[in-house]
Amino acid sequence: MIFLTALPLFWIMISASRGGHWGAWMPSSISAFEGTCVSIPCRFDFPDELRPAVVHGVWYFNSPYPKNYPPVVFKSRTQVVHESFQGRSRLLGDLGLRNCTLLLSNLSPELGGKYYFRGDLGGYNQYTFSEHSVLDIIKVVAGTEVEVSCTVPDNCPELHPELSWRGHEGLGEPAVLGRLREDEGTWVQVSLLHFVPTREANGYRLGCQASFPNTTLQFEGYASLDVKYPPVIVEMNSSVEAIEGSHVSLLCGADSNPPPLLTWMRDGTVLREAVTESLSLELDEVTPAEDGVYACLAENAYGQDNRTVGLSVMYAPWKPTVNGTVVAVEGETVSILCSTQSNPDPILTIFKEKQILATVIYESELQLELPAVMPEDDGEYWCVAENQYGQRATAFNLSVEFAPVILLESHCAAARDTVQCLCVVKANPEPSVAFELPSRNVTVNETEREFVYSERNGLLLTSILTLRGQAQAPPRVTCSSHNLYGTKSLELPFQGTHRLMWAKIGPVGAVVAFAILIAIVCYITQTRRKKNVTESPSFSAGDDPPVLFSSDFRISGVPEKYESERRLGSERRLLGLRGEPPELDLSYSHSDLGKRPTKDSYTLTEELAEYAEIRVK
Repeated sequence: MIFLTALPLFWIMISASRGGHWGAWMPSSISAFEGTCVSIPCRFDFPDELRPAVVHGVWYFNSPYPKNYPPVVFKSRTQVVHESFQGRSRLLGDLGLRNCTLLLSNLSPELGGKYYFRGDLGGYNQYTFSEHSVLDIIKVVAGTEVEVSCTVPDNCPELHPELSWRGHEGLGEPAVLGRLREDEGTWVQVSLLHFVPTREANGYRLGCQASFPNTTLQFEGYASLDVKYPPVIVEMNSSVEAIEGSHVSLLCGADSNPPPLLTWMRDGTVLREAVTESLSLELDEVTPAEDGVYACLAENAYGQDNRTVGLSVMYAPWKPTVNGTVVAVEGETVSILCSTQSNPDPILTIFKEKQILATVIYESELQLELPAVMPEDDGEYWCVAENQYGQRATAFNLSVEFAPVILLESHCAAARDTVQCLCVVKANPEPSVAFELPSRNVTVNETEREFVYSERNGLLLTSILTLRGQAQAPPRVTCSSHNLYGTKSLELPFQGTHRLMWAKIGPVGAVVAFAILIAIVCYITQTRRKKNVTESPSFSAGDDPPVLFSSDFRISGVPEKYESERRLGSERRLLGLRGEPPELDLSYSHSDLGKRPTKDSYTLTEELAEYAEIRVK
């Protein structure tokens, strides 16, 4: 039951009462709301023959005996009080007028208990009164029905008070119990108000008024409702999106009485807490690691509330990682997994030589399946991840291992007095290459660098065998290649047999053949002309006879080695060699081209001119 402070009317009625002995009066019990204040009415008396110059007094808590060292609530001589009452106790009455009324403010549950007063008139004239008042601290919890009572003295038979409530609108209708007799034989008027408090009623000022009919006397007393209720979070961020490296502020606010303990947490870890109605969490330069769900917890002695907010940190994809097969045997199934992390999820693409092989949208993983790999699948691949905040890529190599394959461009060709055989092999891992001459029962390995030159470019291995002095009768040559997956052999075809003839004839032979062709043409022409003249009557018998041509014509003196060198250069270009084959012995060097021709080299011009001249005998 909650009692309002007794009204001053009581003191008016007993102010004329005086005695000549030690005695005190105060209510045996009094109630007040937690967090509010209470006034404990008190009057005391002492013998008339004691005429103290100054009257002092002391209030004790829970014990009347100083020897027990009870907590001092108030002391008029020194103003020294117990720490629990510092700034919370004050004497309202005037001790010289024998009024010891005490005011307690900012009430809390630990202040509930017994209060004793001790009079100090100086010297041995000190007296602790046995009368005491019990203070009951009332907690008004929202949602729980409470009863508030208004009590005033009613000890005048001719003047009875009437009670009414002030500020109770919305709380409930009062009920007047009437006149009640107290234990000490006194009478009081009591009115009760029942209601269920809500958080909105906290701080509500509630009053009781006592009026006396046919008089102007009115007395009022007020109390503020201190409604206790658990926290309710009333302010909170909605889901937050932030770019990596930016600043984020999360706010949480709660309504409760008493004020709540607010705590920011993530994954069970306390990030910040304080007893306050509003608490913010500041995150500087957020990273993807701070992405997640944050919880705000509000709690006090009457309950708790919590809410969560999601923080989404937006960032560019991380460098993709590739987990899967990177070495495979021809015909096997290959599975390659490319994964990354970003927010939002990226577009993942795997391509090879600018050709897209697989792609997926808004996924963090992409799997590439190659059911039966071929040598053409060997090479460099790229996995690219991108979103609106950036792009990252990772290169990886797929190595397909397979048995050797001898390509069709492999062949043999003559170059002056040598024969060069080209063997182009595609294989992985790198194969060994050997040239076999079956007719001579000879095998030349690539390790014999005096005769074989080899060069590797990717999956291609090019080997060149050089045979000196074999241009007249080139032998059969077989190229054989081997690695751990198999062996392949191919007899190399000999290309350009007509070139041997031109290599032997040289430039002089070509000119001679051309001259013979001209001579034949001229002979046929002259023969036709003679026939026409013989048949025509305008021709006489004295015309010139036909010209005779010789088919046995030989020109010498032009160096053959110049033509051989030119032909050898053409063969090299056909072979596509990048460099000079080692140990290729050429008897004629380019320096010979700058020498002055010999006398025999001029014979060609003279004889051609003499031969080409047509004489009519």
